[in-house]
Amino acid sequence: MALPRAVRAPLQIQKVQGKLDQWLSPDHCLLSLLALALKNIDYEIVAINLIKDGGQQFSKEFQALNPMKQVPALKIDGITLSQSLAIIEYLEETRPTPRLLPQDPKKRAQVRMISDLLASGIQPLQNLSVLNQVGKENQLTWAQRVIAPGFNALEQILQSTAGKYCMGDEVSMADLCLVPQVANAERYKVDLSPYPTISRINKSLLALEAFQVSHPSRQPDTPPELRA
Repeated sequence: MALPRAVRAPLQIQKVQGKLDQWLSPDHCLLSLLALALKNIDYEIVAINLIKDGGQQFSKEFQALNPMKQVPALKIDGITLSQSLAIIEYLEETRPTPRLLPQDPKKRAQVRMISDLLASGIQPLQNLSVLNQVGKENQLTWAQRVIAPGFNALEQILQSTAGKYCMGDEVSMADLCLVPQVANAERYKVDLSPYPTISRINKSLLALEAFQVSHPSRQPDTPPELRA
């Protein structure tokens, strides 16, 4: 499968609409990458290594982009944005097709609810800063403990919202949040058998080209041994 130009040669784009500072991980950076890919926005990736040199996110240069010293940060349209959901909302408002938020206000609120559950209720508890506090020997148990309650709630919510994807049969912001969190769950060896709806939706999403080309294994900063 041919990859988009922005993924094949991110430093040779002639008309860059967005410049994304990211760290290779199946978390918040992937949310932004998915939104850029789905909306067919050319972008350049600048890798920020959270471990090298004590963490490149603590450099003065990156702190000027995001005072919270967190990835991702997106430079676009003359501004710099951080926080993945804010990035997606901005892209949705300025580049509304394809739509990632339903027109119906009730469905739109449900998409935001699911997105917030995943991106704010579960994912931050697995951030590197939190895991470092937990200690390496306890990280696996900790991650499993914080993912399971969130997935229990999400599986129940999806019974009333899901079609092929999280909200009916159209890809939404909720789906962008789901895939990275399922990847995290797999990484931390969470038993996914109690979550058949989550697993089914994730499988359907991974069949889509945008989700394939945005996968961490296909990024410019991916180590050779992890490349797809």
